[in-house]
Amino acid sequence: MNNLLSIITFIPAVAALILALFLRGDDAAANRNAKWLALLATTATFLVSIFVLTGFDPANTGFQFVEQRPWILGLQYKMGVDGISVLFVMLTTFLMPITIAACWGVETRVKEYMIAFLMLETLMLGVFCALDLVLFYLFFEAGLIPMFLIIGIWGGKDRIYAAFKFFLYTFLGSVLMLVAMIAMYYDAGTTDIATLLTHDFAHETITVAGFQIVGGLQTLLFLAFFASFAVKMPMWPVHTWLPDAHVQAPTAGSVVLAAILLKMGGYGFLRFSLPMFPVGADLLTPLVFWMSAIAIVYTSLVALVQQDMKKLIAYSSVAHMGYVTMGIFAANQQGVDGAIFQMISHGFISGALFLCVGVIYDRMHTRDIDAYGGLVVRMPAYALVFMFFTMANVGLPGTSGFVGEFLTLMGIFQVNTWVAMVATSGVILSASYALWLYRRVVFGDLIKGALKTIADLSNRERAIFAPLVIMTLLLGIYPSLVTDIIGPSVGALVTNYHAAIPVDAAADLAME
Repeated sequence: MNNLLSIITFIPAVAALILALFLRGDDAAANRNAKWLALLATTATFLVSIFVLTGFDPANTGFQFVEQRPWILGLQYKMGVDGISVLFVMLTTFLMPITIAACWGVETRVKEYMIAFLMLETLMLGVFCALDLVLFYLFFEAGLIPMFLIIGIWGGKDRIYAAFKFFLYTFLGSVLMLVAMIAMYYDAGTTDIATLLTHDFAHETITVAGFQIVGGLQTLLFLAFFASFAVKMPMWPVHTWLPDAHVQAPTAGSVVLAAILLKMGGYGFLRFSLPMFPVGADLLTPLVFWMSAIAIVYTSLVALVQQDMKKLIAYSSVAHMGYVTMGIFAANQQGVDGAIFQMISHGFISGALFLCVGVIYDRMHTRDIDAYGGLVVRMPAYALVFMFFTMANVGLPGTSGFVGEFLTLMGIFQVNTWVAMVATSGVILSASYALWLYRRVVFGDLIKGALKTIADLSNRERAIFAPLVIMTLLLGIYPSLVTDIIGPSVGALVTNYHAAIPVDAAADLAME
């Protein structure tokens, strides 16, 4: 089917339009109908996306399911997926029905809440499918709007501050990317991403405002894109918007933010930075390595002193994204495979951890770690689920978290042993803060009176966690489900990247 990707992308938007135009009232029946329509639309999107996965040929390293038609101002509407993007599409469609199911307790502006999530899904899928620069940018930037509203309307007491901080950080970073896209169009004469991947942007040293720019245009373009993707990841030191956004966002908003939105930064590095600006990427790889290493250690130490459960998990996400950027810029098969695997795995694990926080927040209306203790007495099923995802977050062998970190560290060790040693310390630190959190919340004596009547997981909550548990175990035991799909495309990316680096630059990298 030639327009399969468009169907997948716009099913949620059509459902949002139906909600906006035809659903009237704000009573219990209308709210229930809004939730069921959103769940039906996201589930249908996932079911249709399975046809993309089953029809995808991993051996073909080019773009598949390509659809192209004239758009506006001479631009093309072009969609397609390759081995790098197809799994991000599947991750998005898989997690959104779970996210909608986690919204079932929402009672304020339910219709608008569902519309925001449905539009957000369409925009996220558009980012991973777009094969035109302008189309990619529109999807990438428009995704800020529904998340801004989700945080700003349904968030906590400081939601306005967190929403504007999130918006300004990510928007300002993307302004430079827009300037770079315009420069790319004037240099290459096209906005077609497939064509730009084969275009050789100038990399001779140039002088700008009296400064010599080694790598020339490629370095400038790389820095402009880096400004946007580093904020989106987020990398240290532009990560400070994330803890505030997570703390103030509703549970479902935190799940989407951690599980999918952060991955757009990593996807951007893989789609644009490495293949289009290899010389600039090669020159600035040491900077990225040490930024990532600092992020892993620093944010892990910060997580150790947090009293808010959501903030602790948010800092954990920053640390885990440090492994991702390291693996990507290691620019070898193991490193990039590990980075993509880590992003997919983190989508399941971090989403589940925020859901774990949401379960007890819905009951007690506090995220303060000191407010809990001894939950295993009243909530044995919850304690088991929380323990499983805590261990997966630490990187326990047999879970997907182990595979991603192990592959990433293998990749970085081949390139820079010092950075690999620093990054490995993050494994120990992650065990420290994760087990510290679990021990204080779940174990100990049940002495707080408010907890003595707390209820265990409901059937709906068990159903929400079940697919996340299955995927985390399945990918931990059988990682080739991911690596077989991404392997050929990653191999082509790595080969083309190293072939595009001048011989003298490659020799200097080898000496390091």
